[in-house]
Amino acid sequence: MDKFIINGGHQLSGKVHISGAKNAAVAIIPAAILSDGVCRIENIPNISDVSELIRILYELGADIKMITDSIIEINCSHIASHVVPLEMTRRIRASSYLMGAMLGRFNKAKVAPPGGCDFGVRPIDQHIKGFEALGARATIETGMVNLSADRLIGSHIYLDVVSVGATINIMLAAVKAKGLTVIENAAREPHIVDLANFLNSMGADIRGAGTDVIKIRGVSSLGGTTYSIIPDQIEAGTYMAAVAGAGGDVIIDGVIPKHLESITAKLIEAGVTVEDLGDAVRVISNGHLTRCNVKTMPHPGFPTDMQPQFTTLLAAADGTSMVTEGVWDARFRYVDQLTLMGAQIQVDGKVAVIEGVDRLKGAPVQATDLRAGAAMVIAGLMASGTTEISEIQHIERGYENLIEKLTAIGADIRRVTVAPTDTSVSKAQ
Repeated sequence: MDKFIINGGHQLSGKVHISGAKNAAVAIIPAAILSDGVCRIENIPNISDVSELIRILYELGADIKMITDSIIEINCSHIASHVVPLEMTRRIRASSYLMGAMLGRFNKAKVAPPGGCDFGVRPIDQHIKGFEALGARATIETGMVNLSADRLIGSHIYLDVVSVGATINIMLAAVKAKGLTVIENAAREPHIVDLANFLNSMGADIRGAGTDVIKIRGVSSLGGTTYSIIPDQIEAGTYMAAVAGAGGDVIIDGVIPKHLESITAKLIEAGVTVEDLGDAVRVISNGHLTRCNVKTMPHPGFPTDMQPQFTTLLAAADGTSMVTEGVWDARFRYVDQLTLMGAQIQVDGKVAVIEGVDRLKGAPVQATDLRAGAAMVIAGLMASGTTEISEIQHIERGYENLIEKLTAIGADIRRVTVAPTDTSVSKAQ
């Protein structure tokens, strides 16, 4: 069993380079199923979610070639099966995108429901609504989502709620459907634009990505491509929050500042200095933060994937803050871990009221999901004393070289292996 051990109280300085976007990569990799040629994908983040998807494609029969740690070539032309069983998908939420990709290629798909982080029900009703509008029949059989169509036909689809997953899945299914598909009330996140650009680079005809109306004119085939994934907005925001909470002066390099605007605005409101350097941002903080209120919303609002990190900052800010979760039903499950570190937070449904304390105190805590795990890391950097974080496999789903990147800017963090029956640290790595 591995843990992170953090000795808090160190200000951060230097430069961090941001990896490719997790949320883009986990949509773009399944999209390679739709191609008749070789897809060379660059700026791939070296994280477990990506490794899991690559493993799934390999087991389905794709030719996979790792050029470097961040460049991969995928040839899915030999994949013959449209079935993705449960044992392949149980550890990853983005496996749901295999539904749209398989349906788009084979006119049928049989895929187990997604796994990944557990912070509320993950309904796929809007996904199914989109597939059925394109002409597919959908049933649930022995725990598998079974989709089939004689032929996919373009359609006008209005999403009842703004759903990133449904928008992506409908795009994947519609890109080779006959005629025009229009998605209204579509999600607008940067990784949706990135997926559209990737598909267009293969010969798709997608317009309007990044707005709430996406139009897809189906094409008969998609070829190979070379494509570089955008920087990770949430990884960048996490390091920005780390500097804000621990204090220091750090340049976060290789980003698109426009993607960070909602995060930047709230950090500035909390008393942090953020400078736009074109392809980087500089974050300067003395570690003393002031209260503010946050509500998560679909893009371009404040991202739900930054909510745990920002709640952690406010736990040690002056005054009373309020955080409202506008996307997921149960994303405050990690709050119990912060209270172990001295935080004073009351949760009522989707609202957390936070009374700032002078300082968090190190304690043994768990990473309850990916972004909550990142929040525990930030808490450990802010806290006095030593923090031990267990269940770190959640964190490694979405952050590349976290230990190396944090150590390089002055954090005292290490990974240790602990014997399963022993609570003492037995081996440092």
